[in-house]
Amino acid sequence: MSSDAEIYDFAVGQTDPETFPVEAFKAAALRAIENEHDAFNKYPGSLGHAGLRRLMAERESVREGYPVSPEQLALTNGSMQAVTLVGQALRTGGDDYVITEEFTYSGTIAAYKGIGLKLVGIPMDEQGMRMDKLAQTLHEMSARGTLPRFIYTLTTYQNPTGTVMPIERKRELLSLAERFDVPVVEDNCYGDVHFEGEKVPSLFAMDENPRHIYIGSLSKILAPGVRLGYLYAREPMLGKIVSKRFDAGSNYFAAAVVAEYYKDGIWQHCEETNPSLKHKRDLLVAGLQAELDDICVWSNPVGGLFLWLRVPDDTDMAKLTRLANDRGFFFAAGAGFHVDYKAVPYIRLAFGHVPDELIVRGVPVLARAIREARTSNEPRSFSTLFE
Repeated sequence: MSSDAEIYDFAVGQTDPETFPVEAFKAAALRAIENEHDAFNKYPGSLGHAGLRRLMAERESVREGYPVSPEQLALTNGSMQAVTLVGQALRTGGDDYVITEEFTYSGTIAAYKGIGLKLVGIPMDEQGMRMDKLAQTLHEMSARGTLPRFIYTLTTYQNPTGTVMPIERKRELLSLAERFDVPVVEDNCYGDVHFEGEKVPSLFAMDENPRHIYIGSLSKILAPGVRLGYLYAREPMLGKIVSKRFDAGSNYFAAAVVAEYYKDGIWQHCEETNPSLKHKRDLLVAGLQAELDDICVWSNPVGGLFLWLRVPDDTDMAKLTRLANDRGFFFAAGAGFHVDYKAVPYIRLAFGHVPDELIVRGVPVLARAIREARTSNEPRSFSTLFE
């Protein structure tokens, strides 16, 4: 690849930098410094900035139609800290199993494996985790005396697949969790990145079980660099989780600035940023339709930052990666999102931060690489995203 070649970076999940509110954020930072400079000299504590917790509680209350108390919400250094704290709080040090989707966020896989948790992947379809397979797995684990410590799930705009779990399936999930007495951890870090269709309520708004846990983020709708996420849990679960943090609290300065920025409401920001992301999704889907409709199948996500692409089974994934990278096209291979790092015929395309013109010019580059990485010229033998 020559030094002046174009780079088509679909590998990293980031939002559109062109929609970042530079001037408004600068003004919010000045107000935060003026109003809260004394507090910057103190540790924020295990729950974090009270003003931002109140705003995030209001955000969830409005979105979910269920009252959320700021005293049941803890700010974290990104949602991944919340994910990790939950794992640390609920593990025992023995045979600690966690059930999750067969494909899930690579950072979660690495974090949980890193602290000694054993992941059990449940097959998926276009509506997320399959409840028949979850029920079967829970029955088998119960019979062996190895029930999971919790079920971790991305039910909305799932990473990497983009699926959304409908409310009927969520009810089944909650019913199975209650039957087997297993906590549920719902990671909703993409919940605000909504393009179209009905917004399905979160699990915590559907079930008051005090063992269930909810995780949110500001990285996907505002900016990942602010490193702010949060977790919501009822007592005593909340106390059990935050007792595992030893960082003296999340970034107070960042929280103060974001609280100032969002003090007049969050939803206007979402309305300003999401149309740009939807447009990028539409460009990507249109390009794939034009270039790969005969051999590939892909998701058409109604929110989030990712598209999940299924390539023919005879695709040499290592060769595909090499060919694409040599031509400046970068993606995330599906194996990195499989709970057992299994080689699978999928790739994830993150479109949120890619300039429109590079989406248009990049898809043909990917298409040529896929065709050249195959061992045949046969049309696809599948019609769905999942088996």
